[in-house]
Amino acid sequence: MRTVHGRTDRVVVVGAGLGGLACALHLAGNGRQVTVLEREPVPGGRAGRLSIDGYEFDTGPTVLTMPDLIAEALGAVGEELGDWLDLTPLDPAYRAYYPDGSTLDVITDTTRMAAEIAHVCGPREADGYLRFVDYARELWRLERADFIERNLDAPTDLLTGGLLRLLTIGAFRRLQTKINQFFRDPRTQRIFSFQAMYAGLAPHDALAIYAVIAYLDSVAGVFFPRGGIHAVSRAMAGAAEKHGVQIRYGTTVTGVETAGDRATGVRTTTGEFVPADAVVLNPDLPVAYRDLLPPARPRRLTYSPSCVVLHVGSTQGYGKIAHHNIQFGRSWRGTFDEVIRRGELMSDPSLLVTNPSRTDPSVAPAGRHTYYVLAPAPNLDRAPLGWRDGLAARYAERLVGTLEERGYVGFRDGIEVLRTVTPADWAEQGMAAGTPFAAAHSLRQTGPFRPSNLHRGLENVVFVGSGTQPGVGVPMVLISGKLAAARITGNQR
Repeated sequence: MRTVHGRTDRVVVVGAGLGGLACALHLAGNGRQVTVLEREPVPGGRAGRLSIDGYEFDTGPTVLTMPDLIAEALGAVGEELGDWLDLTPLDPAYRAYYPDGSTLDVITDTTRMAAEIAHVCGPREADGYLRFVDYARELWRLERADFIERNLDAPTDLLTGGLLRLLTIGAFRRLQTKINQFFRDPRTQRIFSFQAMYAGLAPHDALAIYAVIAYLDSVAGVFFPRGGIHAVSRAMAGAAEKHGVQIRYGTTVTGVETAGDRATGVRTTTGEFVPADAVVLNPDLPVAYRDLLPPARPRRLTYSPSCVVLHVGSTQGYGKIAHHNIQFGRSWRGTFDEVIRRGELMSDPSLLVTNPSRTDPSVAPAGRHTYYVLAPAPNLDRAPLGWRDGLAARYAERLVGTLEERGYVGFRDGIEVLRTVTPADWAEQGMAAGTPFAAAHSLRQTGPFRPSNLHRGLENVVFVGSGTQPGVGVPMVLISGKLAAARITGNQR
């Protein structure tokens, strides 16, 4: 494993996102003097907070899996997860709604889930589900140790016994092809493959290795922290400060200062120079290269689709929905083609509707509800649509209409607060191509082929976050923090 050479006593982390905070905790646990510089007044980065008229919204991820990774970061400084976060396991993890009127609860208890599938789709599908669980669990076991929680410097690093086993079980076949070996009902096929969109690909294009996302979602369990996902950021920041990490909010870094092939520190908007033996950059990786580092020829990347998010504060509640709800449209492959290949908005939307206030009433005024509606959309590289020319309002109205057509009666009339976030807004927040999901996980952008977390020209500059290894999603970003710290400390595990 390549590591930072020379002294690494003082480390500056630019950005208090989940990856930056995880890195800071692992570094502090290894005796480094860590300063985190964050431009916003609160921690979290994409996992931030929006407060409007008594309503509290998570601005980024809403689905939390693998809380043991949070526990690991806190454990690096001797802290216990239960002392910092109040986590509620969600049951069901999701409720799926299909265009034929049927519903399917995704339950993380495999015995109950098999019974649910048997009831909705038949016993043959339930048998396929149990075989899928065994397969996905083995995928996660093989991928986690050898490929996900390990710094990879070259393709030869993939040559392990785990790779041979992955090849043997068909992990490099197409995801949809593999899913169809276990499931025949379109409803189960969809609920165990839609997660490919998180990796920036359609299920018929993604590799079967990404079935692990469905495993984490539907088998390992989905959790909700009291106060929202942003509470994870606050907990990690609080633990870091308790153990000597200095976090300076409202501090914007304008560039990394260098001498020869090393960074010497960073410069802020006030002109202050903050010295460092090593610098960790948490901004979106292409933006970090563009805005903070000496000019270099950037690698051309293919980006994941983006999304439109509606943050809704409402007087209207719905007793039959779950915390997380997937509203599938009739179209399936065509929807992915529209968003990814043709750069069009979905003509028949599939939506994620999250209702945090049903689990944690504190995120809304008494008797009110919060909703987070996510609709996949083309990124700005694929289609620079007119989001600033009235499209945002028109599309938000269309999505509200879609929800009412699908059973959310009176949704429009209940709206007290509505904030629409579009790809143009993601771009303004510093996300390349206007997507919060970073570079797509195609084969040429995965593992050692994904942008490295160690700068090729500046030997003491390290990257952290979804744009680098291992990739997108809260679990991967938390792991990226550990991997980035390992580049500085030399501790791979």
